[in-house]
Amino acid sequence: MDLIASMKMYAAVVDGGSFAAAADRLDVSRAMVSKQIQKLEEHLGTRLMNRTTRRLSITETGRAFYERSVQILADVEEAEQIAGQMTRSPQGVLRVTIPLSYGQHRLAVIIGAYTQAYPSVQLDIALSDRKVDLVEEGFDVAIRIGALPQSDLIARKLGGVRSIACASPAYLARHGTPATPYELSGHACLGYSLTGGGADWRFEGPDGPVIVPISGPIKADNGDIIALAAAGGAGIAFQPEFIVEAELAAGRLLRVLPGWHSAELGVYAVYPSRKHLSAKVRTFVDFLAAALAR
Repeated sequence: MDLIASMKMYAAVVDGGSFAAAADRLDVSRAMVSKQIQKLEEHLGTRLMNRTTRRLSITETGRAFYERSVQILADVEEAEQIAGQMTRSPQGVLRVTIPLSYGQHRLAVIIGAYTQAYPSVQLDIALSDRKVDLVEEGFDVAIRIGALPQSDLIARKLGGVRSIACASPAYLARHGTPATPYELSGHACLGYSLTGGGADWRFEGPDGPVIVPISGPIKADNGDIIALAAAGGAGIAFQPEFIVEAELAAGRLLRVLPGWHSAELGVYAVYPSRKHLSAKVRTFVDFLAAALAR
């Protein structure tokens, strides 16, 4: 049985003083009210009210149950109002997981602007390149880069990133500048250990896709470390543009193989469900999409 609905009906009987009054208030038949109260008493294993042809009298148990039911019904109504308000108006804590370097280079300023636009939302940001389980670990949104596995999660594309090859002027002066990806076999290549390609770099260029084996003195699970090592002359890096753009602008890195780059990897906002999407998730994803499009 629906206990909340039965409580509402019982409270209406007590408030109205009769089954007929409760039936009129709830717009149901008197017989339905009578039957529902009888089921409620059977469920509780006690008599809530004594009935005669002329009047109802509430038992001591019935009075206690009524008073507690009224409080519970008020709590349920308040909970419904809070849930509805949070669906309509963004508020509360929003837990987001973002790849470390992408969060630092692309999203930090955007996230700051979001909190100014929606001051009732408190962001709890976890910067990590680890693929977290959103449901298991209690995250509302994940920002992910690259191909997404099949899952029940909802994904919205926010943009794309490409990787390019670059090295310091000092390194290129010492070792020469490769003219094609195939010449990388003779260079110190700085590897990113979290890619699925192992010791290969995959390029797209004028002759189509090319896969070349690489080796070098450094492998790391963070792109910023690789970019800084390359700027220091350690070798050639093949990193997303958002990681190396500052070093390129400052002249500490120079792009090599300008006609070649990686395939574009999608940037996605991933969240558990489109149904009953909270306002804080909806506004956050919309805000990111609009900002990245600009």
